[in-house]
Amino acid sequence: MKILAFSDLHHSQSRAAQLVAASAKADLVIGAGDFCNMRQGLDDAMALLSDLQAPLVAIPGNAESYEELQAAASGSTHVLHGSGIDINGLKLFGLGYGVPVTPFGSWSCDLTEAHAAEILSRCETADILICHSPPKGIADKTSAGQSVGSTAILEAIERIQPRLVFCGHIHDSWGETGHVGQTQIVNLGPTPNWYEIDPSDCK
Repeated sequence: MKILAFSDLHHSQSRAAQLVAASAKADLVIGAGDFCNMRQGLDDAMALLSDLQAPLVAIPGNAESYEELQAAASGSTHVLHGSGIDINGLKLFGLGYGVPVTPFGSWSCDLTEAHAAEILSRCETADILICHSPPKGIADKTSAGQSVGSTAILEAIERIQPRLVFCGHIHDSWGETGHVGQTQIVNLGPTPNWYEIDPSDCK
């Protein structure tokens, strides 16, 4: 299965056009949150992705709520937040929002570490874990060098050991990768990122 993955589109028309063009070669597209900006323009942002040529699995970032993303997404989009889906034998689980709580104010959709841990406890197994926020200590540094990732997400990765973790949120760490055990973590960013997985090889 060829997977096209991205995060933090932030209503960029040029980035969306790149992703739509790339999707012609994809079996599945995964969007790891922040499709719009500060809860504004989500309908337009999702419309930019309406011509994706493969199914889209999306989670909300801190720039949109789960309910807002559900309402704006097309009927063929699978929106995950504290839930999972099996696509052709590939198990995915999604956790949206900013974790821990961001300093951005009332517009930002955030979770405390305790709430995130409670939600992640629902996930017993996953081949791909999709989180808007990165785990603590991996692909989570700001331009000032501050590590702002989530301990709850890190602990869930240690417990579940998915093959891949897709995240975004921290723009200064776009493109960075790391490992927890055998799990690869990728802070995606808004450019096309390609992964190939054979579901029959997954646990």
